[in-house]
Amino acid sequence: MDLEIIYSNRKTLSITVREGRVIVRAPKSISRSRIDSFVDKNREWIKKRIEITKNQRDPIAAMTDAQVKQLRESARVYLTAKAEEYAKTMGLKYGRITITGAKTRFGSCSSKGNISFSYRLMLYPEEAIDYVVVHELAHLVEMNHSCRFYAIVEKILPDYKERIKLLKCVH
Repeated sequence: MDLEIIYSNRKTLSITVREGRVIVRAPKSISRSRIDSFVDKNREWIKKRIEITKNQRDPIAAMTDAQVKQLRESARVYLTAKAEEYAKTMGLKYGRITITGAKTRFGSCSSKGNISFSYRLMLYPEEAIDYVVVHELAHLVEMNHSCRFYAIVEKILPDYKERIKLLKCVH
């Protein structure tokens, strides 16, 4: 198993699988044996994720440069309009919006109130897009994923848990 360990100032262990590689994110203070034990406990999940990622095809890879450029421009217009709409509904103001090509993160919000969205989000249903927009705007109030954060999201999108599932579907 191709295992990469990334140590940082985090408090918990996490595992992700990207392109057949297993990435473990760990607190700086944790021992290698604890990491190995964590990986062993999650071996079945890891195997399933590796199999799923082998079968995933990146739809962007099949596009021409012109098509990607058009998708990026469509994302800029559409996601900016969505952000404006929801920011007004939520009574929030944000800095600027940036469109990225991020493969593993649909959006992010900086401490300065700037929001980034991946143009890849355009490949998902509108309900999923709305969730990501509201999620990032909620970070303007709560820069974490606490209960208070999700209460803000839920106030706008009571069915947000169902919308999250739409982001898990394989394209």
